[in-house]
Amino acid sequence: MEKIRTLRGFRDILGEDIEKFKRIESASRRYLDLLGFTEIEIPVLESTDLFARSIGDTTDIVEKEMFTFTDLGGDSVTLRPEATAGVVRAYLQSGLHAKERISKLFTIGPMFRHERPQKGRFREFHQVDVEVFGTDDPFIDAELLWMISLLLGDLGIKRYTMEVNSVGCKLCREEFRAVLVSYFETRQDRLCEDCLRRLHRNPLRIFDCKNRQCIEVSSESPLLFDYLCAGCSGHFQGFLAHMNDFGVPVTVNKRLVRGLDYYTKTVFEITSDELGAQKAFTAGGRYDNLVEEMGGPKTPAIGFAIGMERLALLAGNEEGPRKPVCFFAYLGEKAKAYLPLMAKDFIGQGMSLRYSYEGKSLKSQMRYADGLGADFVLILGDEEIERKVIIVRNMKEKDQFELPLDPPGLAAVLKERFRKE
Repeated sequence: MEKIRTLRGFRDILGEDIEKFKRIESASRRYLDLLGFTEIEIPVLESTDLFARSIGDTTDIVEKEMFTFTDLGGDSVTLRPEATAGVVRAYLQSGLHAKERISKLFTIGPMFRHERPQKGRFREFHQVDVEVFGTDDPFIDAELLWMISLLLGDLGIKRYTMEVNSVGCKLCREEFRAVLVSYFETRQDRLCEDCLRRLHRNPLRIFDCKNRQCIEVSSESPLLFDYLCAGCSGHFQGFLAHMNDFGVPVTVNKRLVRGLDYYTKTVFEITSDELGAQKAFTAGGRYDNLVEEMGGPKTPAIGFAIGMERLALLAGNEEGPRKPVCFFAYLGEKAKAYLPLMAKDFIGQGMSLRYSYEGKSLKSQMRYADGLGADFVLILGDEEIERKVIIVRNMKEKDQFELPLDPPGLAAVLKERFRKE
């Protein structure tokens, strides 16, 4: 019978990878908590309209990459391809916009896109998603990037570039749009079919095309940055000044755009050459119109997402002090009766205690302990119970010693002894 395997673009996460994921989550939660963010859980399945309205129906995500299907009730539903739209929906549905002056939210979990799997990119991938609602002050834009720099430093990641740009507001883009359409119309023969279709509907999307010829054409086009209105230009300069105050270097990339329609003003990508051609592992920006476009009040907002798979490729294996692993080897029913007391004692002291459920021979249990990588084996049998002692065998040094048999206090004694060693 043929074995059932994971679907293309999906994978199991275990071993070193899961440990890296845990480190990324732990460090993210630590800094998000310090800066006053609140965690939120949103569904992985939403109405397809949510993403079509928020992300934009001319984007690659909506046109080509969403896992969309009709459910048993006849409704079109989609596995979330990104988190911002769902967080905005939750922000409005829960009435946070009426309860809080500023809302700082984050969520961690899987996203889904039907794209070609490649290094660090899967059809099911995981993100740390961070959103702030209620302020258009460029200080928060800089604060988020500073927080990311702290997180990356915590994970030991040093070689990366923070690329930033401003994509302006509706007024800037309306003036620029006519210039851009005129430029691309004279070069239509070099554009792919998707970009020809986008030319009059959403010409800015051409900048995000991965087709080589389209990239070449775009590389010589006019820049939206040169058409920023006074307000957007001032906002961006204020943002750069705050980045300087935080001491975080950034690179202004005037051709940087994001692949979603809702972005305004500040956009950014954090990249590493160690990841190859698709080198971005964190990206985001401001979306000051999205809440209003989704039926809420006019609310400035900004957010970003960290791709955990991509970041895990950059994060090394953590090396640091390791808590000793103890194994309780019991011989006979009298000794087994101590198992609940031992387990409660060790776990209560924050120490790892392993044991065999079957209680086989000492040789078998020692072999099992060695396979688990135990540092110390605690041996208890009828003779030790009679003498009111327990044998502690050091598996690395191959020596052993005895301690008084006192389960409520044994773990604390060993913990202190190991600490001194």
